[in-house]
Amino acid sequence: MEIILKYFPYLTKDQQSKFAALYNLYHEWNEKINVISRKDIDALYEKHILHSLAIAKFIEFKPKTRVLDIGTGGGFPGIPLAILFPDATFTMVDSIAKKIKVAEEVSKGIQLQNTDFVIGRVEQLKETFHFITARAVAPCDQLYRWTQHYVDMKEEFNSKINGYLFLKGGILKEELWALKGINKKLVIDEIPLTDYFDEPFFETKKLVYIF
Repeated sequence: MEIILKYFPYLTKDQQSKFAALYNLYHEWNEKINVISRKDIDALYEKHILHSLAIAKFIEFKPKTRVLDIGTGGGFPGIPLAILFPDATFTMVDSIAKKIKVAEEVSKGIQLQNTDFVIGRVEQLKETFHFITARAVAPCDQLYRWTQHYVDMKEEFNSKINGYLFLKGGILKEELWALKGINKKLVIDEIPLTDYFDEPFFETKKLVYIF
């Protein structure tokens, strides 16, 4: 929990208590349904929660922002962001029912009021969103193909243009080249997470902002 306060020192008491509760909830649920690798569960705050919150270092979602989190797994980055931005709404989608079960139960356990959960494929959705997030789910070009019709192109009120916020690792040249092949007009910004966080874990991690 200290690592969260290191980078987000101005959390409310309620936010602090919600972040603190995640440790026991994820440990408990991970024993029943494995959504986080055994070697990573003890590094929950650094490798999953803080990693998710890199998006919050790039943009502060304004009230009524609608965010879609694709392939959310156990609720990353959706749940940490939902704690930080209680006036935005987060729809978390995963095709694996047991993973959504964990995310939903964790959300209930900390009494989040701004989350929604969908079991299935993103193509089944009928609404649009201001931002679409994903964390190590699929290549950027594939994610774009699946979701390009789900970005709200009419209503904009955040400090960044509506689009995609993908948490990625490693060398991205090929998949970003493929993405440009689909739509040459896309603007792609790669932000190394070392701009935000000091820990060695983040040395190969990036936030990819696409609009």
